[in-house]
Amino acid sequence: MGTVMAVCLSAEKGTAKRDAGMAQLVVQHGLEGDAHAGNGTRQVSLLSLQKIEAFRAKGAGVEHGDFGENIVVDGIDFASLPVGTRLRCGNVLLEMTQIGKQCHNRCAIFHRMGDCIMPREGVFAMVLQGGTVRTGDEIHVE
Repeated sequence: MGTVMAVCLSAEKGTAKRDAGMAQLVVQHGLEGDAHAGNGTRQVSLLSLQKIEAFRAKGAGVEHGDFGENIVVDGIDFASLPVGTRLRCGNVLLEMTQIGKQCHNRCAIFHRMGDCIMPREGVFAMVLQGGTVRTGDEIHVE
């Protein structure tokens, strides 16, 4: 079991996301109001709090959402789970579709630190059942 620590959105692609504290997840779309929502297999991005904290320990001053992640979770190492894993958060059901991503254009974090964790630690998921996700909610691997 894990705990949602941040729910992040951005109005425009190419900008850091900011913690909104909650969001409505829409089936086969993603987070309502997020620039990256839409059809496809990368509707929601998730990142483990422990990976962000380890990156901060290297001297990176990063906030939740700076990696482009929608949901930050304490207590689950997403990158260790296989594609196809289902995650339940209240009424919301997500299915992991991808671990990591190829970075074509190095992000601001990479240019500042020489590294970025999203390409290897971030995971992507599709929304199978919608609902609201809030900071403090429990999230479970099904």
